[in-house]
Amino acid sequence: MEREGEMGGSMDSVLRVEDVHKTYGDTHVLRGVSLRVDRGQTKVVIGPSGTGKSTLLRCINCLTTPDSGRVWLGDTEITAPRAEINAIRARIGFVFQSFNLFTHLTALGNVRIGPMRVLGLRKAEATRLAEEELRRVGLGDKASAYPAQLSGGQQQRVSIARALAMAPKLILFDEPTSALDPELIGEVLEVMVALAREGMTMLVVSHEMGFARSVADEILFMEHGVIVEQGAPQALFTSPSHPRTGEFLRKITELYGE
Repeated sequence: MEREGEMGGSMDSVLRVEDVHKTYGDTHVLRGVSLRVDRGQTKVVIGPSGTGKSTLLRCINCLTTPDSGRVWLGDTEITAPRAEINAIRARIGFVFQSFNLFTHLTALGNVRIGPMRVLGLRKAEATRLAEEELRRVGLGDKASAYPAQLSGGQQQRVSIARALAMAPKLILFDEPTSALDPELIGEVLEVMVALAREGMTMLVVSHEMGFARSVADEILFMEHGVIVEQGAPQALFTSPSHPRTGEFLRKITELYGE
């Protein structure tokens, strides 16, 4: 049975973050962040650089340990002292800014390795699964290509296929288009839009406002380690309640022309 926290639990709750703090030296990066993502939701976190967005994702995926606060994946408390970190990570996909592909493996090999080593699938079954996920991201014809033979957008799509192959309950995206040339961004966003419409549960850190407006169930604006404002895209873009939210959205819209 799911334990109730301050935000409350429910059968539809995939992720709950409660009052998470993280400090590096004298820098208080996260200052009591709380949020919730329900099954099938896409939530997009926006905000200026250095405000703790990536650190938040790393705390959720156990790559960074919060100083205080609690995080749940479903009914499992990730931050519990005896939490099985590897088992938890297997249930959370993570797509980084950099592609983090194994350069000595083909696209197929990069997607297949997780199901084989972590999920214990036989090679034939893992291969079938990897081929299916590569087709899902539009790379069925690139299974035998090595990362050096792929464009940045294609490499990022392999990264997404790799995350999907683990059948995650949640996928975290950390600025997945920031390392791409402008003409390659669209092919990655197209895959992410399709996943959102299929009902994949996603928490996305991004500056792609067009994506956020069209796909997000909720946008969270972070600054100085706190969530300043959150709400439906239409509300935040047309009538934000906090002046800083409006200022940021105007600047980012002018910068990226969205």
